[in-house]
Amino acid sequence: MVDAAGEPIGSAEQEAVARIARLSPGQLDCLRLVDQHLSSKEIAAELKISPHTVDQRIRQALQILGVARRAQAARLVAQHGGPYQRLIHQPPHIEGPHPAGHPEAAVSKQIRHAGRAGEVGGAGFLTEQRPASFWPSLQPPFATRSNPRNEMSVGQRLFWIVAIAIGAAFSAGMYLAGLESLARLLKS
Repeated sequence: MVDAAGEPIGSAEQEAVARIARLSPGQLDCLRLVDQHLSSKEIAAELKISPHTVDQRIRQALQILGVARRAQAARLVAQHGGPYQRLIHQPPHIEGPHPAGHPEAAVSKQIRHAGRAGEVGGAGFLTEQRPASFWPSLQPPFATRSNPRNEMSVGQRLFWIVAIAIGAAFSAGMYLAGLESLARLLKS
């Protein structure tokens, strides 16, 4: 038997390749993302499944591969799994074609390019262009559905630290001013 590079492989490696062949595509996807050092939550967000399903697929893969740790399983798949092509997940509902004479369909499907902004399109509609923003988009300091990983730069992190510190100082000052006003009110 030969590996993906065309070189002969030993009996232990043949057994590993045979075990990897028994894994489902979903289990392979999870293990390949584990090899990229992603957590179960991050893998779930990437594959659009629940973290419980990710853990279940990894547990089943560990049993099939006969290893104890998910990192070992991921390394084994990376070494002997062959080329990787991720599953493509499609939404359950796919829109059908719109009638050709319907103007809203033409506008909604029209590709808007920055170089063509303001020109009249083939159907007689103006194209749109969003104005360029002076400030780059600022990530919130917490995970969101569209950005589950914390990938802020050092500058963004420092901005949020300073902004939170200023907000806390302002809040504390307002609280103390309120207490002082209450004390003055009670004295009179």
